[in-house]
Amino acid sequence: MDLVITIDGPAGAGKTTTARGVAAALGYRYLDTGALYRGLALAALRAGAGDAGSPAALAAVRAVRMEPYWEGDGMGIRLDGEDVTGAIRAEEVTRLVSPLSAIPAVREILLPVQRKEGEHGRLVADGRDTGSVIFPDARLKVFLTADLEERARRRSLELAASGIVRNHAEVRREIEERDRRDSSRSLAPLIFPEGGVEVDTTGMTIREQIDAIVALARERGA
Repeated sequence: MDLVITIDGPAGAGKTTTARGVAAALGYRYLDTGALYRGLALAALRAGAGDAGSPAALAAVRAVRMEPYWEGDGMGIRLDGEDVTGAIRAEEVTRLVSPLSAIPAVREILLPVQRKEGEHGRLVADGRDTGSVIFPDARLKVFLTADLEERARRRSLELAASGIVRNHAEVRREIEERDRRDSSRSLAPLIFPEGGVEVDTTGMTIREQIDAIVALARERGA
């Protein structure tokens, strides 16, 4: 069976960029878990439910039929057959995603959607709990990390590239607080997945990170 590769880890470790690069290098699909939550957030907004915790929001996300699809090396989203890949990036969707994703019932809705894609193998998924919760039987579970200073530096550079200039010390404090919240939360906390492999990316380039994980995947038959 072709591999499912999960890449978990704390904020700022480079999970998304690395996961996309690994998928491209291996010719695998990249499962954008964030886009799935955005799809449900859009469904809730279209139903007039701007409050993530409202009964109307939950009813909307339960009723909609969401399908991820792949075209080239990118993943798109369809809601009830409509392509909403562009629409899920709207600012109002972004505001609703975080509170919606913190609701246990919403995560339960997406669990079978994600696992269904894993049945076909040849998949790379990244997040906080892809190896520990979503794909606990994945043959390669990577825990990508880097020291706090390195992660804060990367985050500052990402913000600057988007035209946002932030104080480095403030960014560092935010990531440190995010680490604390993610590790202590009751729902899908950030933990090292059983059978996982730690890859410390401190001082590594993105290319080196990708190459290291591709090498691990090759060892497992990718």
